[in-house]
Amino acid sequence: MKAFVYRTYGSPDVLTLEEIEKPVPKEDELLIKVRAASVNPYDWHFLRGTPYFLRLMAGLRKPKEIRLGADLAGVVESVGSKVTQFKPGDEVFGMAKGAFAEYACAVEAAVCLKPAKVTFEQAASLPIAGLTTLQGLRDKCQIQAGQNLLVNGAAGGVGTFVVQIAKWFGAEVTGVCSARNVELVRSIGADHVIDYAQEDFTRSARRYDLIYDTVGNQSLSACRRVLAPTGVYVGIGGGGPDVHWMIGPIAGMLATALLAPFRSQKVLGLIAKRSHEDLKILADLVQKCAIAPVIDRSYPLSELPAAIRYLEQGHARGKILIAPQESNG
Repeated sequence: MKAFVYRTYGSPDVLTLEEIEKPVPKEDELLIKVRAASVNPYDWHFLRGTPYFLRLMAGLRKPKEIRLGADLAGVVESVGSKVTQFKPGDEVFGMAKGAFAEYACAVEAAVCLKPAKVTFEQAASLPIAGLTTLQGLRDKCQIQAGQNLLVNGAAGGVGTFVVQIAKWFGAEVTGVCSARNVELVRSIGADHVIDYAQEDFTRSARRYDLIYDTVGNQSLSACRRVLAPTGVYVGIGGGGPDVHWMIGPIAGMLATALLAPFRSQKVLGLIAKRSHEDLKILADLVQKCAIAPVIDRSYPLSELPAAIRYLEQGHARGKILIAPQESNG
């Protein structure tokens, strides 16, 4: 089968499309024929090995796992001996290792059946971005109807989900984006939209119960200035390959711990956790048209390096898809 591999850290130029052996599923895994996969900042951080402390688990000098890709949707080819919920021929989506390939293996607990009315492309856009949003808003922020939420980077892969899922929870949503994305962000449900070139949201008189920062282009102190006294700030990353996207949230959490006796604001970092049940919730929301994944563009598998370069530029409108083969959902 064809798959992209990388044997050294670096730019997308180190990726090579190779013919490798088709993986064999372990007893708790499914072998999936990939119909669509999506690109996430997660992928280029592992590709480049940055921030450098990431290499403590990914490999100090070179990557331990030479295949990239986590989000996928496809058709079950075969299953391990202990898999009970899926069978060959099932259409599924979820998280797997090495999704940028014609085939990939996924643990049973990390995938979910794809509803018939949800396309492979829509399903592949859901796992990391959707789980990051749902788990962050529901579990970390404990979002309540009527709260004011601001999402910085509202037109991006995670931001477009934050706008829609926060509205589903009943929040009043303000989206921050570039001028070219104002209408997009408004069309997916934002109550207010700020063009960051025209207005600095951190100097507004408005206060927010929740701030979801997907960009990280404002200082933590500036964001806390517009956060309500008991508000919650969630930082999930952002920036290009030279931005250490985890440093801000980690520093913020340390500061919050130190200042906890004196401040009631919370500063949180977030990494999505795989969850079969949460994937079902996301798929149901798409099937019922409560949310609609925003897809910027789709690349063939052979153009994965170009897709990652485009994502790194930081101007994607929604999700970027990889299609190993033609699919119509």
